[in-house]
Amino acid sequence: MAGKFEIYKDKAGEFRFRLKASNGEIVLSSEGYKAKTGASNGVASVQKNCTDEKCFTKNTTASGKFRFNIRAKNNQVIGTSQSYDSEAARDNGIQAIARAAAGAKVADLTE
Repeated sequence: MAGKFEIYKDKAGEFRFRLKASNGEIVLSSEGYKAKTGASNGVASVQKNCTDEKCFTKNTTASGKFRFNIRAKNNQVIGTSQSYDSEAARDNGIQAIARAAAGAKVADLTE
């Protein structure tokens, strides 16, 4: 089921996007961009790359939690997941990205 991308401006004045699953949970957050077009391009890149397993890198945080990044074909990080308690939960999170991003609407919260 499709989720929703939200483009917003953070406290530092940078544009970011987050992907929310159909249950409203944030499953992916972006880096900050100087321009809104950067965030919009990031959304398009997630939608383009979310079904390619090679675009995901799995890692572990310093506290032992599990996360992942989704990367564009040029290997630039597009978004970072929340932290998960297990590898299995992280892997389910990767699958959730594909479900949520496919056909997701984009809400511009900066207007």
